[in-house]
Amino acid sequence: MANHSVRLVVGITGASGSIYGWRLLEKLRAAGDVEIHLIMTRSGERTVFLEMGKAAADFKALAHCSYPVEDIGCRLASGSFSTGGMVIAPCSIHTMSAIAAGISSNLVIRAADVTLKERRKLVLMVRESPLHLGHLRSMTALAEMGAILAPPVPAFYHRPESVAEIVDHSVDRVLDLIGLPSPEARRWDGTHGTGPGRTGSK
Repeated sequence: MANHSVRLVVGITGASGSIYGWRLLEKLRAAGDVEIHLIMTRSGERTVFLEMGKAAADFKALAHCSYPVEDIGCRLASGSFSTGGMVIAPCSIHTMSAIAAGISSNLVIRAADVTLKERRKLVLMVRESPLHLGHLRSMTALAEMGAILAPPVPAFYHRPESVAEIVDHSVDRVLDLIGLPSPEARRWDGTHGTGPGRTGSK
């Protein structure tokens, strides 16, 4: 395997929004210097087919390494395997709650637990609405542990013209959070969001 400047673990769960995981993988792969380690839950595999008509193999083809969600003894389950952090995109309430409670029942949750205990960045693109008190308490616990809660909330200051642009905006913000900013990201300059193909003038 070629040398890369950073290893990143990506988890994809069964929450709606599999397009976020797909675009994250595409952007990380295009960056060229990120070694991608992918874990998909069984619910995640079903959701990507229902929402996008894609197979798990399509997602795994964008990663450098992929692991069965049941493989709780693989290298991602150990803090001795150094990574630059982990993103779960999308993150289901089931997975979020299990991470908050420290219940390592599958590899996605265990890898997230390792990320927290090793004081690495953990970004959760939690997909749920509305939220009840139990959800909010789990989010508070995770924030106190050091996780970053980054629900994919659309922004419109960059004047998106397609669903793809709305998705990319949330994914680009996650890339910022993990220290891998996208050169294509549209950013606020005080007038309009700018980026490739856009100007900041009115």
